[in-house]
Parts: sequence; structure tokens; C-alpha cells
Amino acid sequence: MATATDYARLEERILARDQVGASTVLYGLMKDKRPVNEIVAQTVRIHAPYTHVPYHQRLDDGMVKFVNNDHCLLSERVALPLMSLLPSQLRYLPLAQSVWYMPTGLDPWNQLLGKAPGHYTRLYEIKVDQTPPKPEAHWPDQEPVRLDGPVGERLNHWLTLVQRGDVLPAYRVFLGLMEDAPNRRQVLAHLAFAGLIDVQDRMLHNRSYTTGHKSFRARATIELGEALGWDAAHHVLYAGVPDLAVGPRWYSTYEMGCNVVQNLLDGGDAALLRQEAPLTPAEEAMLVETITRQREPSVIEAVVALLKAGRSPRLILDAIQVAAAQVILETGAPNNFSMSQHGYEYCNTLGWFYDTFEHPHRLKLLFVAASFINRAAEHQANTPDNGRRTIVPPPGAEKLGAGQLLTRLEEALLALRPEESVGLTATYLKSGADRAALVETLATAACKVGNDPHNQELGLCLLEDYLKTRAADRDRLLLACAQHTAGHRKYGDHLESYRRFAEAFGL
Repeated sequence: MATATDYARLEERILARDQVGASTVLYGLMKDKRPVNEIVAQTVRIHAPYTHVPYHQRLDDGMVKFVNNDHCLLSERVALPLMSLLPSQLRYLPLAQSVWYMPTGLDPWNQLLGKAPGHYTRLYEIKVDQTPPKPEAHWPDQEPVRLDGPVGERLNHWLTLVQRGDVLPAYRVFLGLMEDAPNRRQVLAHLAFAGLIDVQDRMLHNRSYTTGHKSFRARATIELGEALGWDAAHHVLYAGVPDLAVGPRWYSTYEMGCNVVQNLLDGGDAALLRQEAPLTPAEEAMLVETITRQREPSVIEAVVALLKAGRSPRLILDAIQVAAAQVILETGAPNNFSMSQHGYEYCNTLGWFYDTFEHPHRLKLLFVAASFINRAAEHQANTPDNGRRTIVPPPGAEKLGAGQLLTRLEEALLALRPEESVGLTATYLKSGADRAALVETLATAACKVGNDPHNQELGLCLLEDYLKTRAADRDRLLLACAQHTAGHRKYGDHLESYRRFAEAFGL
């Protein structure tokens, strides 16, 4: 009964948009040693109705405003794997950051209308002059619709509903598909696929972005559902699935991938996906240079040539991730990180998709990723305050021991000094000291930086890929992690949530 009361109080404080009060309740649950999965299940239940929007754009007074509404779910997904990368006393911090954000992440649609405070009112600097209404549930929960026929036909029907924007019918059909336990793996793969094909077809001078967020949301839905168990994960499906059909939807880049594979590679997906040959360091460097410096036709030709030479699609993706990390390293001003950080997370999510599912169309997505990063590079090159920077050791850094370097690195990261952070990371790598300690330092700093925990997810993406990539230039991912954590846009006091957590647990 005490636990039920605690969760009711947590819900009350979150829906009241009370960051401090919600965090206080959470700290009590953590001190009572409630299971992490139980806390995650309850927090998803609380926010699931209120983190949807009727559309991802508003066009008020002739000006486009865009909203992604999944940061609560994304940060909960990342809280679980981050626990293993952190010192034991900080293992609950990622979840604490998620709950700190939740009161600001509710009902972003009414935030855009200036009716409620939160993340998007601070992003667009919208003044709220009224007592906020109760958060609105724009898409009510549904009961499943069970279809007959082969699973492939049922999945085609579901994806057609998604493409048409039939949000509630698509959600109901998906709930029915999930009841088909023997085919559930194929159903989940198609959920991730539906997110990965939905990517905008341009970037420069755009503010309305479909930057892979639907794929991030699909991944979070799948990983959280598997962590909780599908019998206890209905609220996860409610939080994640309806949004796949919410507009706008963009499939033109994926269509390009389809046509390239069909016309230039003879539709040979299956055979090409079986290729295992690694790229040479020179081939990797060539691909990175082509993606970051040339136009899209050259990028497509380079990927096609590597596939025709027998190279592994998955290892080509490792090289694309290096290119994405380079785009982050060339990002300057804090407000310029949107394209570079989302481009990298798309590549990370596609790597997860390759490693998790045997989906027949995943080869085509290789061209989506390459074009995505190429457009991000073009965007950054034509946006002020970006560009290549020489990485140099800060004065005196080369004389420091490994422990001293890591201490100074964390100080630079939390003080938001990106050039110094990258220089210290490079110095540490050059010293040959223990890489695991560096990874922990970078993960810890990413988690201490708060107020939008979607950004701690970006730090994890780079570390996650570093730990499994076979790219020759894998160290570039660690440099980009330092650059992103110190450099990306912050909101409010970026250490307030961490300080409250540290005080509550006597750190």
C-alpha cells in the first residue's frame, strides 16, 4: 500500500509539472530499493497519455514550428544500459534525469500554443501567461484489432495505415499483431523499420525536421518492452506506437535507397547482406571524406562501389558512423548541434537494427544513413560557427598522469569547454592509458548534464558504438562524445538535477 501511495504521489507531482516534487518522490523509491524496472514501468504509465501530439508541425502566422515529443521515452530507454557504464553510486542518475525532465515534457502541443510551460516554451521562448491546464491526451488508448491472414499481409496492411496517417486504426492493428507471439519478432522488426524509413529529404535552412526520431522512439518501445516483459508493457506500446503514423511523414530518401539497390545492385539484398569482408583503412577514410566533403551522387557511388567490391554492409555502416562523429567534431556553436547529433543517433539506431533483426530491407537503409550524414555535413558547412578544428593538447596536459587527465577532463566537460574536452580526450588516448576509465568518465559527464536527458542518450550512442565498432578510426567516436557533451545546447542550470540527486544520496 505504501508503494502504491508513493506511485500515486509521483504521478500527481509529474502531472502538476513539479520537477522538484517528482524528484523527491523518486529519491524515496530509490532509497526503498524499488526495482528499476518497476519504476520505469510506472513512469511510462504516467507519461504515456500525455507525450503524444496530433501532428509534428504547427503553421501559426505563416511560420513553421516543429515538435518531437518522445524525450521522456528515449531517456528511459537509455537509463537502463547507462547503469552499467557508471560508478555504482551514480547508477540511478540516468533515471533521475528522466524523471526530472518529465514534468517539462508533457503535452508539448499545448506548449507550442503557449498554454503550458515546458521544454518547447523554453526552446521557442514562448511566454506562458496563464495557469496551465491539465495535460491533454491527444490520442486515447485503444483495444486491439485482430486480423486474419499471413503475417506478411497483416504487416503490409499496418504499414499502409501508418503511411496514410491513420493513427488510431494503425495502433489498434499493431496491438493485434503483438498478440501473435510466434511472429512477434517479425512484428517488432517492422516497427523499427517503419521508423527508420521516415527521414526528411532536406536540411539546410529547415526548422521542421524528421530527424530519425520515429526510429529512436521505435527502438525505445522495443527495448523497454523487452526489459519489462511484453505482458506488462502495454503502456510502453501506448507511449511509442501511435506516433509512427503521426505526420508529417517522409519516405523519399528511403525510396532512393530502394531504387539504388534495384537499379545499381540488381536487387541483390540477400546476397549483399551476407558479405563479410572488412573495409581497408584507406577505403574507410575515402568513404568518410566523400560523405563529409562531397555531394550526394558521389556518396551513393562510393557505397555502391564498396558493396560491389564485396565489403560488409554492417562494416560500411561502422565507417558511416565515423563520418557522423566527424560532423559532430566540426560543430561549433551550441545551437548548431541538432543535425549532427540526430544524424549520429540515426546511424547508431541503424547499427542496433542490423545487430538485432534480420529484416530483408535493411541494406536499403545503408543509403539512407549515408545520405543523412552527407546532408548534415552540408548543413554544418553552410551554417556559421562550424568547421574543422585542429585538435591540440591543452597547456600542460601531456605532463599529467592518467588519473589527473580524467579529473581535468570531467571538469572541462561539466564546465562546457568543448575544445579543451576534446583536446584532453585526445591526449589521454595518445597516452595509451586504460580506455575503460575514459569511457566511464565520458558516460558519467553525459549523465550529470541534465534538463533534457535526450542529450545524455547521444553520449551513450557514441560510447555504445565505440565499444563494438570495427572501424579503424574508432577513437573519433570518443572525441565526438566529448565534443557533444560539452558543446550541445543546454537549458537552464544544466547541473541542477545532478546536484539535487547528489545531495539526496549524500554524494
